[in-house]
Amino acid sequence: MNINQATLDLVKRFEGLELTAYLDPVGVLTIGYGYTNSAGFGPGVSVVDTWTKPFAEQMLWEGLERFADQIRPMFRRAPNDNEFGAMLSLAYNIGVGAFSRSTCLRRFNAGDIEGAAEALTWFNKAGGKVLRGLTRRRAAERELFLTDATIVEATPKADAERSSPAQSTTIRAVAGTAAAGAGGVLTALGKLDPLAQYILLGFSAVALIGLGWIARERLRKWAGGAR
Repeated sequence: MNINQATLDLVKRFEGLELTAYLDPVGVLTIGYGYTNSAGFGPGVSVVDTWTKPFAEQMLWEGLERFADQIRPMFRRAPNDNEFGAMLSLAYNIGVGAFSRSTCLRRFNAGDIEGAAEALTWFNKAGGKVLRGLTRRRAAERELFLTDATIVEATPKADAERSSPAQSTTIRAVAGTAAAGAGGVLTALGKLDPLAQYILLGFSAVALIGLGWIARERLRKWAGGAR
């Protein structure tokens, strides 16, 4: 029962980031990613507060960890990371107490996965009114809940450590462009009158200066350790 990246991304998307304190739709003073004075940790929030983004992310992570610690003992059967993440997002939004009494949790513990996913979507009201934002959040949580946790998104592999600047794709591209350009210029020169040749040579010189600057910057970064 771990907090995976899909859960973190979902909570961030629907809580939204506000670095200045504000009142939510039901009048609760809020800041960061949905942090309120009922969180039970952190500095609290007042009407004049302003946070930085790194601090807001720190508070979100701490909050999710605390909520996760509170809801883990409620499960009589182990959810996978996506099921756990969806229900954690729900609990973070509606509160641990409401989640502990929810039909979603009861059905999940009884082994009714589809029923639990349906019950999760019922929490789409605030102040007695259905809110479109909550409806969208519940739908996203349901989708995460029903997503196979064994499906892992492909992530780009880091480039292997390079031992020579000649292995840099940037430098190779610059060299290739310069070579191809030089060949094209030599071919074109023989077909132009003297004035046109001077103009073409001038443009070619400017292009080579630009390519040289790109190569120099890449070599400078190489020397600084960016391989």
